[in-house]
Amino acid sequence: MGPRLEAIAGPLEGATFALSAEVSIGRDPCSTVSIPDAALASRHCAIRKQGEQFQLQVIENSGTVLVNGLPASSHVLRDGDEIKIGNSVFLVLFSDAASDARLTMSELEFSGGETQILSGEEILALREAEALETLSTPSALAQGWNNLLRVCRTVSSIQELEELEQHLLALIAEIVPAERGAIFSLGDDGNFTALTGWDLRDGAERKVEVSRHVIDRVIGENVAVLTNRLGAGTSASGSKDDSQVRALLAVPLGVFNQVRGVIYVDTCDPEVTFDSAQLRLVAAVGSVAALALENARRLRILQAENQRLRAEIHVQHDMVGDSPCMRQIYQMIAKIGPKDSTTLICGESGTGKELVARAIHRNSPRADKPFIAINCAAMPETLMESELFGYEKGAFTGAAAQKKGKLELANGGTIFLDEIGELAPALQAKLLRVLQERVLDRLGGTRPIPVDIRVLTATNRDLAGEVRQGNFRQDLYYRLNVVSIAMPALRERRDDILPLAEHFLAKHAAKAPRRIEGISREAKSCLVAYDWPGNVRELENTIERAVVLGVDEMVMAEDLPETLLEKSAPGVSPVGQFHEVIAATKRELINKALQQNHGNYTHAAKALGLNPNYLHRLMRNLNMKGESAAD
Repeated sequence: MGPRLEAIAGPLEGATFALSAEVSIGRDPCSTVSIPDAALASRHCAIRKQGEQFQLQVIENSGTVLVNGLPASSHVLRDGDEIKIGNSVFLVLFSDAASDARLTMSELEFSGGETQILSGEEILALREAEALETLSTPSALAQGWNNLLRVCRTVSSIQELEELEQHLLALIAEIVPAERGAIFSLGDDGNFTALTGWDLRDGAERKVEVSRHVIDRVIGENVAVLTNRLGAGTSASGSKDDSQVRALLAVPLGVFNQVRGVIYVDTCDPEVTFDSAQLRLVAAVGSVAALALENARRLRILQAENQRLRAEIHVQHDMVGDSPCMRQIYQMIAKIGPKDSTTLICGESGTGKELVARAIHRNSPRADKPFIAINCAAMPETLMESELFGYEKGAFTGAAAQKKGKLELANGGTIFLDEIGELAPALQAKLLRVLQERVLDRLGGTRPIPVDIRVLTATNRDLAGEVRQGNFRQDLYYRLNVVSIAMPALRERRDDILPLAEHFLAKHAAKAPRRIEGISREAKSCLVAYDWPGNVRELENTIERAVVLGVDEMVMAEDLPETLLEKSAPGVSPVGQFHEVIAATKRELINKALQQNHGNYTHAAKALGLNPNYLHRLMRNLNMKGESAAD
């Protein structure tokens, strides 16, 4: 067999997939390796052949992929690499003998040999000079110093984890006459990240059968272990052959008083033994290299995290604003976009809920499929049902031909249901079935139609409150509210008011018959001071009105609606005395009417010729604190 992936854990365990020019992996049934795992993106990652190598590439924003226990966004694959995607684990095999190159753990307890132990305290107190002094000859002493110097240069010049491990093992092979070796690193989850053994004589990958008993002892007791003259019965099969381990040496890699890994070497040569001088020298190497190995592992994790954060920053959207609350929205879009989770977008009218829905779709694997939006408050129940679900020919009077509904037209893509709180109870039940079964029924139809859609909804209502009042189905609410995004009101993100205003000015000025260069300082003061109950939509309408009605090259305060001028912050006089006098006159008239009607708002409004609701709103805009009154 040629290069291949072998599933060793997960839903596809036992399956084998050949590595060709390109192998796609994901939840999509059309993927080369299709994994029924809801945690994966439709297209999660791909393996592409580049010359004689195979490159793993994670699709942007699709989620984490671990290679040999560490996050990776791009990785050149080797024999024996282990790829973890969601709940699935795959082994990379390049030849029939590739599986023999994997490092394997055995339950062997090596006994019967000559064992030496170096305690953690002895390792901690060990000095390189003391380790070298145990060498028997001056030439060996000189070589030992040279090897330690090379170790120091190696750990200070190499950042890539695998390269650093290989160089260290090659240097250890010059200290100890070992045949095979491996360096284990412990991940934050307590699992080993080393998966491949190495032949220390030629640097090739080779099967290394490691005693779990020895490794557990080194890590658990923080000791270095040397065992010689292992006899029959020490191999996995118990046979007496050249593959039996005759001597082994394992030392801990200590970082800040914690064991973060193990250096392990062994030999099958019955003529070779390890001595205490070599044990102490390798322990010294481990002391020098431990922090460098840990830093290399941490660097890889940070690089993967940095790449993930960069992907979040570059999330595609049409929204304007860089306030802290909007940055949180962008981060949410980056996280949930690649997933297929049903999402409920909440917020006041005009906050840009549909823009968020479109951004989620654009940053999803469905981006090249339809995005269909429908307003649930825009039409009566009977029309809404046919609009959503479609109908068959003859389903009702006037149904002259079959019509597909919006849900069916969105198949493969995203459906956005705005004002979901307005959906009629009967349609709520039908929508619940679509979410649960992923099938729909056309009006007059006799067979269910399967659909593959992502459902995004939005509301300006308190749906939880609607559920308590019995106006909205509780089971549907839970189905819709898998993930929720709360859009901030514009008054909660005042830092974004002026950037938004400039954006809308550029948009509408392009259509104006005159040149418009910007917004005046006074007008900006009014825009920032206003509370914007209509949010971003009201701001755009205000700027468009100013462009249409204005006559200058700048948008002036006079071009803004009167409600904005009346709401100006104290001390701001955007257009001189004119509006200030008008506002003062209004306050005087209202106070006089309230006094004459003994604080009764209804009677005061009647005396002024105003609607009581308008009087309340006008007083709020004028920053007037009214007194309690009885109608």
